[in-house]
Amino acid sequence: MKIGRIVNRLLCFLICLGTANLPVLVSAGLPGAAAAALAAGFLWCNLFPLAANRRLPARRLRICADGCELLGLFLVSVTVSAVGTLALTGILFPERKGLWALNLAVTVAAETALFWNGILRVYITSLQLGVKWRVIGILCGWVPVANLVALCHIISVASRETAFESFRIRRNRERKEEAVCRTKYPILMVHGVFFRDFQYFNYWGRIPKELEENGATIYYGNHQSAASVETSGEELASRIWEIVEETGCGRVNVITHSKGGLDTRYAVSHLGMEPYVASLTTINTPHRGCEFADYLLDTIPAPAKEKVAESYNRALKKLGDEEPDFLAAVGDLTASACEAFNRETPDRPGVYYQSVGSKLNRASGGRFPLNFSHRLVEVFDGPNDGLVAETSFPWGETFQMLTVEGKRGISHGDMIDLNREDIPGFDVREFYVELVKGLKSRGF
Repeated sequence: MKIGRIVNRLLCFLICLGTANLPVLVSAGLPGAAAAALAAGFLWCNLFPLAANRRLPARRLRICADGCELLGLFLVSVTVSAVGTLALTGILFPERKGLWALNLAVTVAAETALFWNGILRVYITSLQLGVKWRVIGILCGWVPVANLVALCHIISVASRETAFESFRIRRNRERKEEAVCRTKYPILMVHGVFFRDFQYFNYWGRIPKELEENGATIYYGNHQSAASVETSGEELASRIWEIVEETGCGRVNVITHSKGGLDTRYAVSHLGMEPYVASLTTINTPHRGCEFADYLLDTIPAPAKEKVAESYNRALKKLGDEEPDFLAAVGDLTASACEAFNRETPDRPGVYYQSVGSKLNRASGGRFPLNFSHRLVEVFDGPNDGLVAETSFPWGETFQMLTVEGKRGISHGDMIDLNREDIPGFDVREFYVELVKGLKSRGF
């Protein structure tokens, strides 16, 4: 397999190189039929760079992999062609400078076709490349050396993506019959503060689809984005009762993120949802609050707080909240409020509680604004995920703390696949598959 790929790549490279320098080859006595074959081969290499890529499990990945192959061919062939063109300068000048100019023109045209064929495939199909490196690639396109560095990075990112996504798809196909996430009770996914459950932008990123592909049945909280824990808890209690009534499932497994964990604990402990909740899994929930939030609310003048709250509430109404309350939502996340909440909200024995947390290893590991807030939270609360301290996460019978080696770490947003980013060392989608498998193994 590897030998076949190497031979195929070498053949593609020779064809591309030969076509780029076609005028010199023809003038050197290469028969016309062979020249035509080289040109046809060049077209074939551009249309179907590597036969092995056609075995990838998704069309998008095949196109992306082909783009990477074309860009790789471009890097090698343009380097050799440049060296060859410089070498021909001393041979063809001044006697045959017309042939040299023609060869240069054909070389530029061939390499340009090769490059654009590859880069467009990658830009259109790669999901991991992101806006940042697409812009860098465009800006550095005309800067010598910098363009090669950028191109190498683009190839690296897109190649890793095709390999990882292909592995993931094949793994899901192989275990499809096992339905590893088909739990006894359906999954209710509950979002955190300042977000809503939207049809076209899923709060949980690619996670729900991954769970469904492995047999899970998914529902969403559909509650407001900014409200007190009490108000959100009442909405969730109604939602849980609605699901149980409509489906006859009896109970649900609730997976919550951030403030959603406090909201659901309130619904279970204060609103009689214990009989209808089999398990509660809290992801990066501030069970002990955030001292940084206490500091902000205590030090910011009341008029300024009211102005900020008014702006947020106005925006949240446009997003669908009926009665948003920014200050109530933030106030319930303070350390002092959570301390009182924990005293008044005991766990119910009929519900299995577990929790998960993560942390950024450095502020630069998070995306804005978490890279900024990480430093501020660290001053008051210590190691954190960009918003919530490590000490605030643990709750229930079991607790799992997550991070990765190196500078990056795992942020508050990474835990819900907010940026749809594949993080080296942490497969967020597979993490949730294993999480739900664990619920299934417990009989939930």
